[in-house]
Amino acid sequence: MEYVSRVPRPPLDGLIDDLYYLEGASPYARLMLPPMPAALFIVNLGAPFRIRAGTDIETAEYADGCVVTMPTRVFEFGYPPRTRSVGVHFKPWGLAPFLPMPAAELCDRPVTIEQVWGRPATAELRDRLATADGPHEMLTLLEEELTRRLCETAGLGLVRHTSSVIAATSGAVAIGDLRVAAGVSSTHLVQRFKELIGVTPKRLARTHRFTTTLLSIDPAGPIDWSELAGAAGYFDQAHFGHEFRAFTGLTPTRYLEIRRRFLREHPGHVLDGWSLPAD
Repeated sequence: MEYVSRVPRPPLDGLIDDLYYLEGASPYARLMLPPMPAALFIVNLGAPFRIRAGTDIETAEYADGCVVTMPTRVFEFGYPPRTRSVGVHFKPWGLAPFLPMPAAELCDRPVTIEQVWGRPATAELRDRLATADGPHEMLTLLEEELTRRLCETAGLGLVRHTSSVIAATSGAVAIGDLRVAAGVSSTHLVQRFKELIGVTPKRLARTHRFTTTLLSIDPAGPIDWSELAGAAGYFDQAHFGHEFRAFTGLTPTRYLEIRRRFLREHPGHVLDGWSLPAD
């Protein structure tokens, strides 16, 4: 697969981790994506893909692309034989200035770009991207479109600062202390987080802690789960196992088996590290 990525210029760099271009054959027909402290925006330029947002939700098809606020459950992506897209990895709060509705309305409910920006604007953007001269020009066009659509968003400074502290501590911070430092009530802080990120500060902290722990795992080496759980600040290994199943639907040992399968079958693949085979 071809993968091209870059960080946007200010002011978008305060909202976005990276813009990316992806083209080629997916390593597996279906991939699982565990929850992460990020939002996702995909402009699809190839055949439709499918998303299943949880085991209790029906799989839906997305032709023009999708908008995903910070998830709280595993998503399953079903890819066509070849995929082609341009996308954005937003910081947890980064999608809010581009949404016409509160992020909480989209929590664990992916929607098409058309549902957010309308059919004419979405069709025009896809046409311009599809006829662009290569990945780098496509990323520039997408960056220009996002800059043009950037809106002032009430409460963004509060949520961005608080979220940044949570991220810097990998979720190991007392939310009450952040509230006091910000000089706002618990109700106000939770309301702003739900409006702009879609989840509460505590949920964001849990996700950061789990993500940091997951990314620290080297699937090629031996794992001491008890030591890993303690270093991550979980009460005990049972607590860690419960969180693991809540975030991935898997036990830690089953997760490791699947990661090792990916590593063995597709060494060095651009999607290895977070995605998991669902087949």
